[in-house]
Amino acid sequence: MTEGASIHWLDANQRYLSAALTEVRLALESYISKVEGKSENGKARSEAGEEMRKAAEAMPAPPTLEVLTATFGLSAFERGILLLCSGMELDFRIARLCAAGQGDPQRAFPTFSLALAALPQPHWNAVNPWAPLRRWRMIEVGTGPAVTLCPLRIDERILHYLSGIQHFEERLRGMIAPFERRALTLAPSQQALAERIAAVWSRAEKNTPLPIIQLCGDETAGKRDVAAAAAALVGLRLSVISASVIPVIPVEMETVRQLWEREAILDPSALCVDCDDADAGDAIPENAVSRWLETVGGAVFVASRERRRMKQRMMVAFDVRNPTVAEQCGTWKSILGGAAEDLDGWVDALVAQFNLNTPAIQAACAEAINRPSSGKGGNPEGADLGQRAWDACRALSRPRLGGLAQRIEPAAHWEELVLPEGPTQMLQDIALHVRQRLKVYETWGFAHKCGRGLGISALFVGPSGTGKTMAAEVLAHELRLDLYRIDLSQVVNKYIGETEKNLRRVFDAAEDGGAILLFDEADALFGKRSEVKDSHDRYANIEVSYLLQRMEAYRGLAILTTNMKEALDTAFLRRIRFVVQFPFPDAAQRAGIWRHIFPAGTPTEQLDIAKLSRLNVAGGNIRNIAMYAAFLAADAGEPVRMGHLLRAARAEYAKLERPLTEAEIGGWP
Repeated sequence: MTEGASIHWLDANQRYLSAALTEVRLALESYISKVEGKSENGKARSEAGEEMRKAAEAMPAPPTLEVLTATFGLSAFERGILLLCSGMELDFRIARLCAAGQGDPQRAFPTFSLALAALPQPHWNAVNPWAPLRRWRMIEVGTGPAVTLCPLRIDERILHYLSGIQHFEERLRGMIAPFERRALTLAPSQQALAERIAAVWSRAEKNTPLPIIQLCGDETAGKRDVAAAAAALVGLRLSVISASVIPVIPVEMETVRQLWEREAILDPSALCVDCDDADAGDAIPENAVSRWLETVGGAVFVASRERRRMKQRMMVAFDVRNPTVAEQCGTWKSILGGAAEDLDGWVDALVAQFNLNTPAIQAACAEAINRPSSGKGGNPEGADLGQRAWDACRALSRPRLGGLAQRIEPAAHWEELVLPEGPTQMLQDIALHVRQRLKVYETWGFAHKCGRGLGISALFVGPSGTGKTMAAEVLAHELRLDLYRIDLSQVVNKYIGETEKNLRRVFDAAEDGGAILLFDEADALFGKRSEVKDSHDRYANIEVSYLLQRMEAYRGLAILTTNMKEALDTAFLRRIRFVVQFPFPDAAQRAGIWRHIFPAGTPTEQLDIAKLSRLNVAGGNIRNIAMYAAFLAADAGEPVRMGHLLRAARAEYAKLERPLTEAEIGGWP
């Protein structure tokens, strides 16, 4: 209805309800007149019926009273009881008539006893708990000496509905929330999925429970959008309940279930049971969820990463995925409009790296357009917009890993990473693979030829301090990606199955943005798979197998570092795409490290790089010595000199429990 028609209907609906209340009031007056031996006013009842007829004829849609009566199958007597209870709230004369009809000024309220005596077509079944009025909680029965003498009161939600006002059930708030569908167009693949779901419900047989629709996969936001679209296709709204708040106590669950089923009828709605909260750390009462899904009526979705099983009720499962690569490209270009023509390849790069749904792409575009330009000279407008869009995507897809990982802000550059030519070239090849992934996998068809082994994984092997972590920083800086160091003390768990859950959280959270995952010093987790001697060995091997599986499917770059390559079995190495050796630096490489170790703002004086390069330590130790010397010089108010570095070197060697030899420091001041 248009706004004008809605206002007209609301006015006519209130007129209709007022006339219906008049009929009930006249029925009470007629009963009292009979008790007192007086004649009833038949003309007034006829006038009330005529007013109802005129109001109904003027309405563009049926009055709520008649919709409610037909929907819940109320008899004429039950309809009269509902109106009697409504009159207590809307017509002050009803209370006085109730007291007079029951011959007691203290009983100024409706009762079943009064209704049975005063209203037409009475029947005892209306009093039963399984009859519509009590089953659907339309009226509340108070306390009293007998059920027929208890006060009756209309439920507030029903009163609002009769008045023509849609008002979500207050007792469900905080537990079930109406889903406000975003103003967006679903990607064609997701719209097609919504139409398939709607067809399943449309083909369901009448008078049989609708099959539950299970939405599976990692695309949590898209599940609700698809569910809302499917519900709209069959004329329903969508509401959502988190599985973690479903009542565990059966009595409480029954109350919530009845209230929801009534709400779904009053305002035709479908319910989405969101089980994805389990991966966010919320406790999911599995038994309660199963009971709820088996018993709740109406149109129901269940959103979960993995497929659930039902004992009795039919369930149909669908996988919900992000829009396809082509659809994401189309969305970027559609939202950016003419600005997309200036991006010069940035759209393909964005889609190759970030697997975003339509709302996320909209948010990234808004952020990129509204963010101030970098203003760097010589930077074309399209390139600047592309960089802003890239940074917006990084922020939007930044994973929430809690205590499982630490985000490292990459600051290292290629010139600071001093390695032999072979490892350096391999690191550059890793960056190349990440950048050209979309072209090779999608455009050239490798992803369609073989869907396995498309994840880009690397193993960095070498002694501590040889630059493995710095190399990961260099790659993150080069690729403009987030870098996360995984905290293995939080990931590895002695309880069976928990390590896999933690690994799944890490990979799932990082998937959309393709962040670089650094499993630093991962020997404990990625050691040789042992011969199975007991159940613990079997589960340890399962953990490694699960890791390999996720690394092969991960759309980003996963880096493992180890000091001991021999601890890894050949099957593991076969499934790693890159193995980069980080050798202990020779004198020439140490000299290169010393040339770049001090920041540009650090004052230095008369540093002898040739002498410094004789210190037989790795790059990590060189960094420690340089920083130690910088603190000494800062405290003395001097530039960093060789004397400061000598003292710092002695401290570092003492930590390593190694002596400083004459060959290393001979000729130092």
